[in-house]
Amino acid sequence: MIDLLKRGKRLSAYIGRAPTGALHIGHLIALGKMIDFQRADIDTKILIADIHAALDDLKAPWEELDKRSEYTQKCIELCLPWSKKPEFIRGSSYQLNKDYVLDILKIASQTTVERAMRAASEVTRMKNPKVSETIYPIMQALDEQYLNVDIQLGGTDQRHILVYAREYLPILGYKKRVEIMTPLVASLNGPGTKMSSSIPESNIKVYDEEETIIRKIKNAYCPAGVVDQNMILQITKYLIFPNIDKFKIEREAKFGGDIEFETYEELENELVSYKLHLDDLKNAVSDFLIKMLKNVREYFRDKKDFLASLGKEFLPN
Repeated sequence: MIDLLKRGKRLSAYIGRAPTGALHIGHLIALGKMIDFQRADIDTKILIADIHAALDDLKAPWEELDKRSEYTQKCIELCLPWSKKPEFIRGSSYQLNKDYVLDILKIASQTTVERAMRAASEVTRMKNPKVSETIYPIMQALDEQYLNVDIQLGGTDQRHILVYAREYLPILGYKKRVEIMTPLVASLNGPGTKMSSSIPESNIKVYDEEETIIRKIKNAYCPAGVVDQNMILQITKYLIFPNIDKFKIEREAKFGGDIEFETYEELENELVSYKLHLDDLKNAVSDFLIKMLKNVREYFRDKKDFLASLGKEFLPN
């Protein structure tokens, strides 16, 4: 990437989001990194990976791809403070073209089943896998070429696919791209659980009502002296501080009055040294999320029928 910058090349980056389940705040960690790219004057593209969603063990039925893609794009558009709207591209707009399909077959002829399964192992459900799930990583590798980007952004659960892309794109004469990974976030329920749209108390949907956000943040796992698997701290580190200059926490005068933090490290130190009360931190985090997600919450407030048509798990908690 440093070499690309030294050449003075205008860079472009993409992240893919398969329209499978409901969008929750855990997804915003990776998506929010695209805002950092925009600030660095990097062109941003978001792939609504509709065909991927169906290939992944039919997590999105073929006949619902358009509706789920519309939902996913609208959530992403409204829930983050974009400096400019990123370019949204649906996978089906180019992944069915002759050249793309031919490239799938070319790479498939060079890829063992074992290698494809290893690449997809942390993204798709690989217990008794379908053939479609082994096609998934091949397509994600090719997306870098067909989206004409320099950078792919993904979570650490996609590391095997990103490595696969770097190994196999050159087989077709295509260049390696820069691969950047973001951390996976913890569940609101704490260690040993995962944040999932199908487990209501593990997440906060981006359009949940204010009282739901307050309740879930209040009940979230957040021991004062523990940093690991602490979702409240992860929200402050990956969502709050990247988007503000100072994080203000309001407190009554008898508890020291209001306090401001310029860096995440300052806040973490105060919390683990028991100088910052958990309730004060959680109240401030709730206030931030309520304000940040206002537009998407208001947009979907009168669209309960549409959300219900996607599935029960899409309804606000």
